[in-house]
Amino acid sequence: MNNFCKTKEHFDLVNKLVAGISNLTSSEEWRSYLDFQSRFYRYSYRNTLLIAAQRHNATQVAGYKAWRKLNRYVLKGEEAIWILAPVVYRKAACKDDNDVEERENLASIHAFKWVPVFDISQTGGDAPPSVCNRIEGSGVEGHYDVLIGFADSIGFEVVEHDFGGSANGDCCHAKHRIRIETNNSPAQRVKTLAHELAHALLHEVHDNRSIAELEAESTAYIVCQTLGIDSSDYSFGYCAGWAGGGEQAIAAIKASCERIQRTAATILGAFDTLLPGQQVA
Repeated sequence: MNNFCKTKEHFDLVNKLVAGISNLTSSEEWRSYLDFQSRFYRYSYRNTLLIAAQRHNATQVAGYKAWRKLNRYVLKGEEAIWILAPVVYRKAACKDDNDVEERENLASIHAFKWVPVFDISQTGGDAPPSVCNRIEGSGVEGHYDVLIGFADSIGFEVVEHDFGGSANGDCCHAKHRIRIETNNSPAQRVKTLAHELAHALLHEVHDNRSIAELEAESTAYIVCQTLGIDSSDYSFGYCAGWAGGGEQAIAAIKASCERIQRTAATILGAFDTLLPGQQVA
């Protein structure tokens, strides 16, 4: 077993990730974040597919007026994401407006219409509350290049790209390409590349994006911690945000623990021969 792939050390890092998520999701910062998130609709499966087809890296989607209520505005020149909204027909007035069951019985869907929505990356204005903060710092010289070499060994090209928004990177299996935000710090780019490499290894086919994102970020956390880069400020919030809360994130990490550790070990194996001073134990 090599120095970077010790199962016990990786297990300890998983426990550290779980503890960090637990602490974050009991904080006032997390409650403020949840309050902001509650302003967004939960879209149907059909609309989720429509959003993904038009803007695959969309994270928070709302209409023009909804963004204005959040003190944000749609940037000039942005193309709308089109989804289907129900046209609701009310049969009669409710006797009791607080009676949810009565309201539902008196309303029926008459038809559907196309409506435009926009992702947060297509908007500007007041900064939303965040529990996921980009990493600052230079990292360790050579780490990024080693990860690029690993990507090449599994058939993926790494391209630096200016996303012009909130995205840090993406992974396209069809094109065997990983893109990394060029304007981020070196440490953040190392973390993002580790995240996208996890997607490359694990998620060519998946049926749950939340679990896929949690697995990729958990893998990136282990890789970064092992390399001496602390991604806590980013990874804790990212995992909890995608899973929907602390308890859900912790349960999902434990369920995927073996996949996460194995993938981290695979990525870290690239450093055995490419970094000086690292020998097989």
